[in-house]
Amino acid sequence: MDEVERPYDGCGKCLLGVRRLSRVKAATTSPERQREDVLTAAAAVGGHIIAWADDWEVSGATDPMTRPKLGPWLRDERGEYDGIVASAVDRLGRNVVDCLNTGYKMRDEGKFLVTYGHEGVWNLDDPNDENRFTMEAWGAQMELRAIQRRNRDATKKIRAAGRPKGKPSYGFRYVRTVPNGRVDSVELHPHAAEVLRTVAGRILADPENVTPSSEAARLNRLGEPAPADHLAVMYGKSAAGRPWYPTSLRNMLLSEAAMGYLVHQGKPVIDRTGKPVRLCEGLWNRTTHNALKEVLRARDTPYRGRKSNRSYLLTKVAVCGQCNNRLFTQTSADAPPRYTCTARNKGWPNAQDCRPAPNMRAANLDALVEGWFLEKFGHGAIIETVYDSGNGVADRIAEVKASRQRLRADREAGLYDQSDDAEWYRERYAELSHELKALENEPQRPPGMVQRPTGETVEDRWMKAPDIQARKEILVDFRVQVTLFPASASVRWVPEILDSSEQSSQSLGWENRIAGL
Repeated sequence: MDEVERPYDGCGKCLLGVRRLSRVKAATTSPERQREDVLTAAAAVGGHIIAWADDWEVSGATDPMTRPKLGPWLRDERGEYDGIVASAVDRLGRNVVDCLNTGYKMRDEGKFLVTYGHEGVWNLDDPNDENRFTMEAWGAQMELRAIQRRNRDATKKIRAAGRPKGKPSYGFRYVRTVPNGRVDSVELHPHAAEVLRTVAGRILADPENVTPSSEAARLNRLGEPAPADHLAVMYGKSAAGRPWYPTSLRNMLLSEAAMGYLVHQGKPVIDRTGKPVRLCEGLWNRTTHNALKEVLRARDTPYRGRKSNRSYLLTKVAVCGQCNNRLFTQTSADAPPRYTCTARNKGWPNAQDCRPAPNMRAANLDALVEGWFLEKFGHGAIIETVYDSGNGVADRIAEVKASRQRLRADREAGLYDQSDDAEWYRERYAELSHELKALENEPQRPPGMVQRPTGETVEDRWMKAPDIQARKEILVDFRVQVTLFPASASVRWVPEILDSSEQSSQSLGWENRIAGL
């Protein structure tokens, strides 16, 4: 059927092949069968296929106008075509309204609407064809409703049994003894769990400067696969190159699923004892979860200027020796990047006498500062400040209090108004209260920030830094400031370490100190 596939030639029967599949598995033959059906249907009406709109992993409930591949063609964003061909009406969609809208769009624009199994082109001006098309669309919709109902019932049954369903949360993976069989258990994914724990640790160590936005940017610079791509690769599919988004990262950090709980609609599923169902070891405990909630809560943040993710080492580190304003970078087609003071050109009042403005090639100043910094600090041992969640007693207390709060909220919502339910509620609440009292009598090591040696020197950390931004974090964390003077000055540049009282509030990254300095 090679002659049925050729480029657009204006013959009046240049058709678009439409294929769709909700779930693509290695064993499925549906794409090939749909292809054969589409080619057969196109040949039967004397047409040929000029392109394919293949929407894989797309639900039939999705409006055809918004489908990734078919949508642009229907919105006239992909070029000319004379109609569409599908292997069945349900490949167009599983909603009567969506199918009729697509069909009427083809009719109103004078384009062909063809499906395999229907003789000739659909004529929606003919009552018989219109009724048959509507009935097939209605059948597809009823099948979708039946599938959705079965999925809901299965989900409820699995949830009641304390088992997961759907996709694993980022940082976890499902364990199956039989390939493609039921989920037997859940465990931490070694790499993804470490990624999320590192993000949480960095934010807790410096919440004023390390945020979900800066961490999302860092992960994107490192080329770390986003959660959707990580899941695709984990199940043998190709990554689509999706980026990390700050909102998604924040939601993952705040989700109780990160503590290893079975979660439904954002809340842990409760077992018969009134406690949340735990699937496996969590990424962190309740104490750390509460600490993340505290530092990630919505708050007004003063504007500190636009932050750049470009690969310049000394932006936010270098200042002008004439007016003491920060230096910016300038680039042009015929000259390499350079650090310069642009404050006077911008009309800043405190820079009116900044002439001549200092200017130096970025590569040269970067090399000078790197050499000075490693010579002065390179052999120092790094002591890292990290968040310690304590000895676990506080975490268990927080768990029991959370369980009591959930029970109390359910009671206030009227879930335990019946006499037998009310008795169960009183028993469970009393048990939790006794458990809480016993825990409060145990010795506690409270959570907080602690310092520990990393076994690395400053030079080791510098050389292992994955990019320029990571090295800039090191300089800012050590409160390095570089003052650049004009070429006519007796001193070209001066590096210094700011005192704590002079430190800018823009300090980034982990809090490090050098042992013995």
